[in-house]
Amino acid sequence: MNWIRQTWRRVLLLLLVLGLSCLLSANPAWAGRDDDHFDGNIFPLYAGDGALVPPRVSLAQALKDHRPVLLELYIDDSFDCKQYAPLISRMNGIYGTVADVIAISTDRLPQKDNFEPNEPGYYYKGLVPQTVIFDQAGKVRLNETGVLSYEQIDDVFRDIFDLLPRSESVPLVRRSSNELSTEIAK
Repeated sequence: MNWIRQTWRRVLLLLLVLGLSCLLSANPAWAGRDDDHFDGNIFPLYAGDGALVPPRVSLAQALKDHRPVLLELYIDDSFDCKQYAPLISRMNGIYGTVADVIAISTDRLPQKDNFEPNEPGYYYKGLVPQTVIFDQAGKVRLNETGVLSYEQIDDVFRDIFDLLPRSESVPLVRRSSNELSTEIAK
């Protein structure tokens, strides 16, 4: 009976040593917003907008429906794309009801030689992030790579929707979602 206890103790000790060695030798996840490591889709992680992926509508459908489109080509393990994702999410919040915001990872573009003009791969220049904005007629109004400013994108949409320039318009202020009305009504 004593040898059974000793055998079980040795087995448990061996399992404990193996478990600890596995834990100590495992590499932790070193990904973060300020690096080029992969840690998942950047829109839910860094922009707080998981609704952008997968896109609600294809580029072909949006162009067919004659809606303005913001096409964002990105990659999940890019520092620039991680930093830029909140701005694309913000544009979706501002213009998402009147325009389609389509975020597509370049890793998911089909591997083929030729694309049609209603396919995202047709516009891809090989660099990320890449922002392409189409007007209602499907005409490309902006096609730039790199991190753009809010103003650059907003100016194109203001032109598409025939809105006043920012310098002539009233600043938009978001209302708090936790407002409390203290007005007494009869």
